[in-house]
Amino acid sequence: MWMDEVAQKKKRGNRILFSKDSLFLQDLRMLLEGRNRRVMVLWALDLAEQTVERLEESCPTDPRPRFALEAARAWASGRIRMPVARRAILDCHAMAKELTAPADIARCHAVAQACSVVHTPGHALGLPMYELTAIVLEQSPDTCRAAVENRKQDYIDSLLQWIDREKTCQMEWAEFLR
Repeated sequence: MWMDEVAQKKKRGNRILFSKDSLFLQDLRMLLEGRNRRVMVLWALDLAEQTVERLEESCPTDPRPRFALEAARAWASGRIRMPVARRAILDCHAMAKELTAPADIARCHAVAQACSVVHTPGHALGLPMYELTAIVLEQSPDTCRAAVENRKQDYIDSLLQWIDREKTCQMEWAEFLR
């Protein structure tokens, strides 16, 4: 059961309560493996939008998560180059070091990981690992189960939708993503 694994990690003081090897994430991991890179970018940036909105509620004066997301979108479309986007992504990670709320810290890292999918698909599981950690950290063990399981299903549903929609997506792609 995934809750036992998370409870053990929490007891050990781990800051990330899910990993790429977590049994709970294996079905999502298998769906992501071998996917078209553009599908993964669309999926990650779409989900990151929701996480950014959540951060904007709790940290309304800090624009770094929004800047990271916008930079990743611009990078994916070829409007900016990697060093500019990388700086915005690293600034989002840096924001996490300045926060005290563990769930917001995890969400900053989730956004940065999602934005990094433009660079390499290997970052794709970073968003769920951090965002699910945030859900566990802000809810009680009694109430987080449904929220975590529902959010994981959101990831799967979104990925399946992007697999179907990628060919008709009107996004302009950078040369390295064509």
